[in-house]
This record gives sequence, structure tokens and C-alpha cells, in this order.
Amino acid sequence: MVSFKYALGAIALPLLQLIWAGTAASAAAISAPTSLAAIPASTLTQITNFGTNPNNVLMFVYKPAKVAAKPALIVASHFCTGTAQIYFEGSKFASLAETHGFVVLFPSSPHPGTCWDVSSTATLTHNGGGDSLGIASAARFALANWGVDPARVFAAGTSSGAMMTSVLAGAYPDVFRAGAVDSGVAFGCFALPGQPDDSWNEQCALGELVLTGQQWAQRVFNAFPGFSGARPKMQVWHGTADTTLFPQNFFEEIKQWTTVFGYPSTPLSNVSESFLPAGYSNATFGPNFQAILAQGVGHTVPLFEQQYLQFFGLA
Repeated sequence: MVSFKYALGAIALPLLQLIWAGTAASAAAISAPTSLAAIPASTLTQITNFGTNPNNVLMFVYKPAKVAAKPALIVASHFCTGTAQIYFEGSKFASLAETHGFVVLFPSSPHPGTCWDVSSTATLTHNGGGDSLGIASAARFALANWGVDPARVFAAGTSSGAMMTSVLAGAYPDVFRAGAVDSGVAFGCFALPGQPDDSWNEQCALGELVLTGQQWAQRVFNAFPGFSGARPKMQVWHGTADTTLFPQNFFEEIKQWTTVFGYPSTPLSNVSESFLPAGYSNATFGPNFQAILAQGVGHTVPLFEQQYLQFFGLA
């Protein structure tokens, strides 16, 4: 599904609004409980008071009927014009949670048009503020109170949500262990200091922001100076016919993350695996980075949630 800024057609927007109208009533807001048992099972529930949240990001949680011991946590971030409810309804994260026993956080953007803040200096900086801090606060609350396994905290997202996934991986590597980026851009590519938080960066979107791997990697390192721990594993997906976030962004992501991980620029393998449709190829550069290119696919690549889980080590 695509977004409004990201080439969402006029016909699709009323449909999204209808989906929103049909799901909003199922999400009753509660103050974030200090026990996972206090969260209603198998329903999308809004939580409040989960920590520092400078932009007032709305937060929803989905707890399956049977929660695994020390459950994993996935943060699933929607596209522009989307909401937590729309992404909940349009993805398989909830049904997969019922199968595997993990917990899902569905954040909802507070901005007009519901794009994410992936451009401000605050959101691109560890504990600096912006939308990313609100989301990280919810994940930290889950870690502190719900028995979540700190080794299994993951992020995934589509389009603007893919960009937010990259931001979370870059700015909060101490919280997140892996990210799945569906039709996004390199960390920091949308940076527009001094502009509104949800600003559109045309240069980046068109694939015209071309840097060296070291320059891209430095943007990640600058997000959390002094961090010396393991970086989150990253899996990025992109279509060759994307005219909203142009395919060059895929190759900039490759330059960024291979440099961050110290991998060679040539993949160890580049194959069409059994789970991928014809025309999809998976370039694996090392155990921590995969880049999947979809020939002839536009914006955005369809969700492959089961494959995200396999990359995360959950399935």
C-alpha cells in the first residue's frame, strides 16, 4: 500500500478512511500498564503515559492470546496517510503474533498527512527528541515492564514507516536488534534541519542525494556518538519501478549499511530464493545485511512479513 505524499491515488484515500472508521472503535485508550497481563488480548489497544514523547506520537499495542515466555517485540510503522489502525488491518503482524507469541507496537504519526518525522535533527539523534524518541520510549517501557526479551526487539515499516525503521535502527541501536525496511531510504537521507518535522526532501526522494559509503555510515555514527555495541541487522526491500522514492535510494542504503557493518560492496550471494516472486533477488552481504530488489515493482513493495520474521530469527 502506498502513501499520499508517496503517490497514493485519490481513489485509495477514501478507502483508507473507511478502514480507519471501522477499526478506531476497537482501540480503547488505557494508561500503559506495568503488567502485560493487564492489556486486553487479541485486540488493538491504545496506550498512554509510556514515557518521554515530545511529539505526542499515538501508540497502540497488540498482545496475542498466548504470549511467549520473554516475548519478542516488533514495532510496525505505517506509511504516509496511514494510521496504526490501518497498518494493523492491512498487515499480517497481528495474525503472526498469535502464531509466534510476540507483542506488536503500532505507532501512529501525529503529523498532518501522517508522515513520520524522519528529517529533524532531534529525531535523527539518540535521545534527541522527535517521533523516534516517542517510539523508543514505548519500546523501553515494554522492556522495563512487560518481560520483553531485550535481544528480540525489532522494527519494520513501509515507505515513511520504512524511513522511521531506518531512523530507529540508526539512532537507537541500543534498543533495536534488527530492522526490515520496505521501500525506504538511507538513514539521514531526508534530513532537513530547521524545517517542519515531517518535511519532504525532494533531493533524497528522487535519488539525487548520492554519497560515499563512508559519508552515509558517518550519519549513522553521528546519531549516537560513542556507541560501541552491536548494530541492528538490516534487511531492505525496493522496487526498480519506484517513482516516489527512486531506486537509487536502494543503492545508497547498500553503501550505508555495508560500510556500517564493514562488509565488502559485492554481495556474498545474489539469488532469487524460493519465497520470492519471479524478478526478486536477494543480495546478501553478510549475516547482518540483506538487500532485496524487486524488478518492475513500484512504490511500495508488497509486505513479506513472514520473511521479516525469518530474518529476525522469530520463524
